[in-house]
Amino acid sequence: MRIIGHRGARGEAPENTLGGFQYIHDSGIRAVEFDVRQLKDGELVIMHDDNFIRTTGVDKNLYECAAIELEAHNQAHIWMDWPPQITPTLRQTLNIIQNFEHIEVEVKAVDHMADAEKIVSALQQQLAGFENTAIITSFDLKIHQALQQQASVFKRGLLIEHDIQQLAIEQALQLQCAQIGWMNALASDAMIRATQDAQLNISVWTVNDARRAQQLREMGIQGLITDFPSLMQQQLGQIK
Repeated sequence: MRIIGHRGARGEAPENTLGGFQYIHDSGIRAVEFDVRQLKDGELVIMHDDNFIRTTGVDKNLYECAAIELEAHNQAHIWMDWPPQITPTLRQTLNIIQNFEHIEVEVKAVDHMADAEKIVSALQQQLAGFENTAIITSFDLKIHQALQQQASVFKRGLLIEHDIQQLAIEQALQLQCAQIGWMNALASDAMIRATQDAQLNISVWTVNDARRAQQLREMGIQGLITDFPSLMQQQLGQIK
C-alpha cells in the first residue's frame, strides 16, 4: 500500500504549494495527490478551492486571474513559520516531483463539456513523460468523458464521495477507469471487496488514523491518501 500525500502534505506543510511538494520530496515520500484547475489564460495551476479566501485570506475568485496575478496571493497565509508560497503552476510542480513513483492528479469539476475538453487537452500535453506514474482522477464525469473522447493514454480514477455504492463501480468500468478513489467513510469492507472483484485499484481518502490505515492495508488497497504522510509512514512502520 502506497502512502500518498494529500495536496502535498497538507497537515505538515502548506497545501498545494511548491514548498509543500518539496517538503514531501525531502521526507522521502514518492507518492502525491494534488488538484488542478485552469485559469482564464489557459494556464494550469494547483489549487483545491476556486476562491483564495481559505488559504490566502483574500476573497478573490481564482478564475478571474491570469497566471501573472498569482504572485499577489500567499498560500502559506496561516503557516507562520513558512515563507510566502505562491499558487504553483502544474509545470513548476512537475519539476519537483519528476522522480515520484505515483502522482494522482485530480481535475476539479468544470461547468461545460467544452471546458472539460480544454483542460484535459492541456493537462495531457503537460503530463507528457509521466504516463507511467500519473493517474488522472476526477469526480466530474465530463472530465472522464473528455479523456475517453481524446483516447487518453493516461490511467484514470473515478472519485466517489456519495453513497452510490455499486453504481460507482459500474460507472468506473463504463468510463474505462483503472481505479476508484473512495472517501474513507464509504470504504466499507464490502465496498472494498466489490471494487477488488471488479479488478479496479483502490485509493482511500483522507485517512489520518494509523489504526484505520493498518486495517485498509490488511484489506489490500493500493493507495492511502493522508494529510500527514511522514507521520503516517512512521506510525505504520511501528505497527506489527
